Amino acid sequence: MNRVSIVRQNDYIHDSLRTSLEEALAPLGGMGAFVKSGQRVLIKPNLLSGKAVEKAVTTHPLFIRIVAEMVQEAGGIPAVGDSPGVGSLEKVAEKIGLTPLLSEIGVSLVSFSDAVMVEHPRGKVFKRFEIARPVTEADVIINLPKLKTHGMMTLTCGVKNLFGCVSGLRKVRWHADAGHDYERFAEMLVDLAYMVKPALTIVDGIVGMEGEGPGSGDPRQLGLILAGTDPVAVDRVVCEIVGLSPDELPTLAAAGRLKLGVSSLKEIEVAGDSIGSAKVEDFRFPAKTIDTGMLPGFIRKLLRDALSNRPVVGHEKCTLCHVCVTHCPAQIMSVKDNRITIDYSACIRCFCCHELCPQGTIRIGKGWLASRFG
Repeated sequence: MNRVSIVRQNDYIHDSLRTSLEEALAPLGGMGAFVKSGQRVLIKPNLLSGKAVEKAVTTHPLFIRIVAEMVQEAGGIPAVGDSPGVGSLEKVAEKIGLTPLLSEIGVSLVSFSDAVMVEHPRGKVFKRFEIARPVTEADVIINLPKLKTHGMMTLTCGVKNLFGCVSGLRKVRWHADAGHDYERFAEMLVDLAYMVKPALTIVDGIVGMEGEGPGSGDPRQLGLILAGTDPVAVDRVVCEIVGLSPDELPTLAAAGRLKLGVSSLKEIEVAGDSIGSAKVEDFRFPAKTIDTGMLPGFIRKLLRDALSNRPVVGHEKCTLCHVCVTHCPAQIMSVKDNRITIDYSACIRCFCCHELCPQGTIRIGKGWLASRFG
């Protein structure tokens, strides 16, 4: 029986947060069950971009700091690493106030710029990944996702957070390869998660994000910490809490198809607070794309733009920073007459532009037919 613990925590105050993190890990054996003396421990938070902490775009810096403290006390040697979507790791860490918090306890940041190709013979669909070298060199990996919505994958939490182990623009190549097919992309994420194999996943759901996440949604007070050894099981419990059917989370559906992880609630033992006491009412998800999969191919092609969601640029607030143009996997965004233009006929609907826009001016819009008929 797989175990996932839930603990209520409403603020980012050191002492109370430390107590709650200890309570979350207690049913799993505590930090000492995962970290031994002298082991190199890579802590992998969500450091998407350097937006203000109160925007809930990143795992909270104090959350990261306390987990690092707990690793040190267990005898481990922690380091914090990620591959931000916008900006360098050092700049993002500085902007959110993480750098001084880590410096005070002697914990370093590790860049994910150096990557190595790793064979994954047990992968169900994907048999090799080019991932950051520090991921391959760590003895233990601790996954610290932020509970947020995601334009392409509906939610980013335990499984999706590990996509950051792929370095920089290599993520763009994965979007280009698998991004046009959400099921295939989700299968890639699941295969990657079980190649990385985090020993522990601890979710920062104290203040999460709803709406048009992961970079431009709205902060939502959830008051939750979740912890578990299986990222799929953690995500399954999160779905139950926020009212999302597991079939509507592509990574959970993919995990079920690939028979990886524990995606059945019947096989998960919940410790600490109950799912019922943690449930969140009226949690807002990104707009859904209408499924045209059952239609004949030629009709599906004709209705694609009319029915599917798409990125829409708010030109009045756009600063022409070119982040969206640079990171577009399909390379179908450009600047004409001082405005961002999108070739929707070639757009793969990966929503990287929406995810990475520093100003939050790119939103998720519905196709004209979907908008008209709801």
